[in-house]
Amino acid sequence: MPTAHTHLHDPQTLYRHWEEEQWNPWEIDLAIDGEHWQEKMSEEDRSLVHWALSSLMVAEERIATKFSGLVMAYDSEEEESFLATQQVDEVRHMQFYKRFQDEAIADPQTIAVHVERARGELSDDFRAIFDEALVGAHERLASNPRDVAAKVDFVTTYHMVIEGTLGLTAFNFIARYLREEEMLPGFVDGYERITSRRSSETQRWRIAFARRWAASCRQFPPRSPRPSGTAPTGTPSAPPARRSATSPSAGSPAASRSSAPPCSGGRSRRRLGQRSLRQLRAPEARSQQPGICLLSLPALTGGSPLSALPADPGAQVPGA
Repeated sequence: MPTAHTHLHDPQTLYRHWEEEQWNPWEIDLAIDGEHWQEKMSEEDRSLVHWALSSLMVAEERIATKFSGLVMAYDSEEEESFLATQQVDEVRHMQFYKRFQDEAIADPQTIAVHVERARGELSDDFRAIFDEALVGAHERLASNPRDVAAKVDFVTTYHMVIEGTLGLTAFNFIARYLREEEMLPGFVDGYERITSRRSSETQRWRIAFARRWAASCRQFPPRSPRPSGTAPTGTPSAPPARRSATSPSAGSPAASRSSAPPCSGGRSRRRLGQRSLRQLRAPEARSQQPGICLLSLPALTGGSPLSALPADPGAQVPGA
């Protein structure tokens, strides 16, 4: 069956769309969310949502403060304008999560306090992505904005791995669970605006950018064709060096549980939603669950971020 292809906008069009699609984190009604948090939600519900919110808060803070190098690496004034909008968006997202904690959870603090406390909820694998891979890619690019390989490396790390894989996966789990349980409508509204259609269009544009420029970085040769029937080289699991002593080995009962489909007959929607969030939270899921775990970048890309890219720089990006 033929695959549909998506039109990829140029930076000027993306900037114009951004101007037309502004939203204000303070226009979202969080009154009902505060009632839900205090009266409707169980301690388990609050614990799960607080863990997810911790991940989002730390991720947005890292990205908002480690993005200026990409803005400095613009190829045209139109691209500079477009890249600057992304940094503004990341700050807006961080402000929305802060407001939710200040008002709905009724715990007003500075962003720094929220972030520091949230870090205590997160795993070493999360830190490997946001404190090592992202920060390292940004430092290399900021030190030399004209380094094309460093630019591709940053775009691959942020737009493809963090935003396009981890961010969208987390959104699908968290938003679906909250909708089905009819909880925190204001949070879901803001979260959906953060993960908007414009963001997905931007993501596909950045994939096209990475493909085009990866071909020009000769120090990263195209990956060899994969023999039919073999597993991808970029299987998203934590590398041996990052597994803890308690991480389950392949074939162990814990590993089987984390890789099993999250649906089975006879379970209520509530239990399914809670299980999905628990899988995101559980240590074994972080190291084993494909597409969900907060993994280290080399494990996903087979060593170099560029090795995850297709060899054909002119390949079309399939539509969602």
